[in-house]
Amino acid sequence: MSDPAPPADMSDAPDVALPPSLRLLKWLVILLMLTMIGGVITVVALLVTRMPDSFTAPAPKIPAELTLPPGAKPAAVTFGTDWTAIVTTDDRILVFDSNGLLLQEVTIQPPAGP
Repeated sequence: MSDPAPPADMSDAPDVALPPSLRLLKWLVILLMLTMIGGVITVVALLVTRMPDSFTAPAPKIPAELTLPPGAKPAAVTFGTDWTAIVTTDDRILVFDSNGLLLQEVTIQPPAGP
């Protein structure tokens, strides 16, 4: 005997109600989906409204009169409220004020060997 052919149209399929436990699970999944969509929209909205503040912050200014000592090559720069620190390739930290005057020079000592 051959199997009966499946209904050609879903409207021909018998109406079968879901068991109560599956109906509850279906609604819980729908509720979870809506909650997650709301959460993603909230996170995106907060990022969009909060991030422009960080993009509009003024860029730090390097003093025009800042000159490094002879032989010093910059490796890194960091900015304070009214000072600029430059780490050189010869293991020194040079701290300049906002006018470009050298305030302090710190020589970095390598750690002692084992």
